[in-house]
Amino acid sequence: MSSIIQSGTFKLGHRIVKRVGYGAMQLAGPGVFGPPKNHDTALAVLREAIAGGVNHIDTSDYYGPHVTNRLIREALAPYPDDLVIVTKLGARRGEGGSWLPAFAPEELRQAVEDNLRNLGLDVLDVVNLRAMFSAHGAVEGSIEAPLTVLAELQQKGLVRHIGLSNVTPAQIAEGRRIAPIVCVQNHYNLAHRTDDALIDALARDGIAYVPFFPLGGFTPLQSSTLSEVAGRLEVTPMVVALAWLLHRSPNVLLIPGTSSLTHLRENMAAVQPTLSPQTLAELDGIAS
Repeated sequence: MSSIIQSGTFKLGHRIVKRVGYGAMQLAGPGVFGPPKNHDTALAVLREAIAGGVNHIDTSDYYGPHVTNRLIREALAPYPDDLVIVTKLGARRGEGGSWLPAFAPEELRQAVEDNLRNLGLDVLDVVNLRAMFSAHGAVEGSIEAPLTVLAELQQKGLVRHIGLSNVTPAQIAEGRRIAPIVCVQNHYNLAHRTDDALIDALARDGIAYVPFFPLGGFTPLQSSTLSEVAGRLEVTPMVVALAWLLHRSPNVLLIPGTSSLTHLRENMAAVQPTLSPQTLAELDGIAS
């Protein structure tokens, strides 16, 4: 596995993390619901990610629910000193795996307690509040009430830093009036570039941007241009898509997820390709 130190680093809260991290969502069962297909493989993926240099893991206690956090604890505790575990609140799972909002004060407090217990931590490094006005993308709506609850939990010492997920620029501005925001986690990739201006604005303020679905999510990225570039560089299209994100802005932190050791190694190889200005221009054209 390649060393991800080549990817550079960026500040996340009070810590410095490598720009290639790992997203634990896919370690749960189908639909991010229930136990993993192979428990031992899930543990092996987590351990190999850390062995390869990852020091930023993204998770949530509603993955499973409770599945990915327990796997992380089993695989990695006692945790390396430099490991930053980022979790999120704001949703819960219904019967059959549906995704439901969980913004009530007691739901948020319970979610912090669940994350602490299942990860085996006394304090959570970073907690993202996910806006669940829609399960399909960022939709306007005030986040003041739930974020105020999360800020109170921060003041009690249960949470070190706060981030936002699935949010609009207006919601970020509202959130920053309530508490310092250290990261934003939104849907963004080569083909889905709604947040272009937002990424640049956050970079100017030293705030990390963490794209979810960096490879297209449940519908993998498909592009003849992407395939042609990958062929020239003799890497997979997914490696090119991740490398493009690393080139996009220095505040972009990657959290590609997988339950496969093979795919993990491919994702970690995103640090290898150097994309020329001409290649970057080709790839930028995919969104248009």
